[in-house]
Amino acid sequence: MSEPLVIVGNGMAAARLVDELAKVALGRYAIAVIGDEPRLAYNRVLLSSVLAGETTSEDIELRPASWWRDRGVTLKYGCVATEIDVGRRELKIENDESIPFSKLVLTTGSSPLRLNVPGADLPGIHTFRDSRDVDLLLTLAAQKKRVVVVGGGLLGLEAAYGLAKGGAPVTLVHLMDRLMERQLDAPAAALLKSLVERKGIEILLNANTARIHGATRVEGVELADGRRIDADAVIFAAGIRPNIALAKEAGIAVNRGIVVDDHLQTGAADIFAIGECAEHRGVCYGLVEPAYEQARVLARHLAGREASYSGSIVATNLKVSGVSVFSGGDFMGADGSEAIVLSDVNHGTYKKLVIADGRLTGAVLIGDVADALWYLELIRTRQPTARIRADMMFGRSLAIRSEAA
Repeated sequence: MSEPLVIVGNGMAAARLVDELAKVALGRYAIAVIGDEPRLAYNRVLLSSVLAGETTSEDIELRPASWWRDRGVTLKYGCVATEIDVGRRELKIENDESIPFSKLVLTTGSSPLRLNVPGADLPGIHTFRDSRDVDLLLTLAAQKKRVVVVGGGLLGLEAAYGLAKGGAPVTLVHLMDRLMERQLDAPAAALLKSLVERKGIEILLNANTARIHGATRVEGVELADGRRIDADAVIFAAGIRPNIALAKEAGIAVNRGIVVDDHLQTGAADIFAIGECAEHRGVCYGLVEPAYEQARVLARHLAGREASYSGSIVATNLKVSGVSVFSGGDFMGADGSEAIVLSDVNHGTYKKLVIADGRLTGAVLIGDVADALWYLELIRTRQPTARIRADMMFGRSLAIRSEAA
């Protein structure tokens, strides 16, 4: 008889885990997926494309309902999990229904941060995190509302781009001295800023949001230096916080995220966590690829196979505000490393490769990212690069021909 395995969360991590389990443990578990979003799992990375009008909400669905049925999965979406009873091994959901489990996997993701500033509770304050947020932002763009986006990371840039493309006047304000400071060095960020500004988006750096003005709804944003920006709406895109409340209330160990070991198991037996909600060796990954790697390892572990997770090399490979961007590994360069840089501002391209001990350890690409996955493979495999060092900046094809010569 199949063991009851319950997955809390119906996002990208949950979908990948089901896919991986179907490969290595088909029939072993009776799987139920419980999610609070009122729709099938979708590609959250492509929400910005929906906002920009480049695709539809239906097109970003990861799998059709038939795919889940074919794998014997019970789907309950639009349902909020309210309690984990660790002792009774039951999950309670909002309508007081209890679902028994043999194994429980938390894929509860993250929630957007809201700045704790005066006026932050006014009508007209929004976030950009899920498909429901996109519907609200599409309405703002259609009405040509003046929008201030707070946050110059990936989500903030994507929100600004989609709103601007839809016709809304947009100002993006960012606390730091460069955009995407966690993924880009200063020259790459400066080029990205220039390319994004060409799309009609005003960008203010070193801009600390101090207050949201408005009597009954948003009317403007005041910065710490006294500047005021008129606005009809404000989008907070200044970071995310792992959703740990369900685990914490059940007495499961949490820190910033839900603490897991190398088998992705929490402090409670047979309860696991993967994706943005999980904290492994002190790290919470807010990216898709680590969640997929964790899903692969956990599926093998649940199938009774030898598998452990030792962490992920962080990489970003996306279109940011219509600009192709890649960064991976130690792109800033630790002591003892050297950097090879190719910059062509006129053509909107920038490449930086970081080498240490004869191996590629990090890379940043703006504009031309055709060889991004090859660079990432070199970083992950730690392949010696001495024979291709002179040509690797110019791409995989030339470097391989050089190596073979």
